Amino acid sequence: MSALVCVARIGAAHGVRGAVKLWTFTEDPFAVRRYGPLSTKDGRRQFEIAQVREAKDHLVATFKGVATRDEAERLNGIELYVAREKLPATDEDEYYHTDLIGLAAVTTDGDALGRVLAIHNFGAGDIIEIAPLKGPTMLLPFSNAVVPEVDLEGGRVVIALPQEIEGDDEGDAPSTGRPRLVRKAQEGGDP
Repeated sequence: MSALVCVARIGAAHGVRGAVKLWTFTEDPFAVRRYGPLSTKDGRRQFEIAQVREAKDHLVATFKGVATRDEAERLNGIELYVAREKLPATDEDEYYHTDLIGLAAVTTDGDALGRVLAIHNFGAGDIIEIAPLKGPTMLLPFSNAVVPEVDLEGGRVVIALPQEIEGDDEGDAPSTGRPRLVRKAQEGGDP
């Protein structure tokens, strides 16, 4: 069975004709229409988008077979998935979060460091979260300087540890494993 990637989450009902708020986790919010039917993680239910329009910070969508507010309200909170192979190919130094999560993290000397737990972006650039073999979780910039190599086929990322490492704070957001693209920042370039 193919790996599934979460591309959207259904929110609250919108109006009285079966529309819902739709929170997408794709670079282009309207890309969810291009993947065909979306399914629940267990694959038991499928949803086909009939109409979609942009709203302030989300989409408003209707699904085929959902015509009333009551039906729409029952969908609140459902995450929608597609098969990994339906997602477009990535460019060089560009990765889907889902492809990085779980990779082994090793130092530039080849010593085992831990595993990639998540990729975050709190507004100042992408951060790679490493769950080390021992010690606190590490949050590091996802840049060429700190992550000089990503070897998806080999199942690892190489980490050039900076002099000081900030640990995980209790208030950090949990991993969502979303399929947004993350691009490694070039040295001296914008994050």
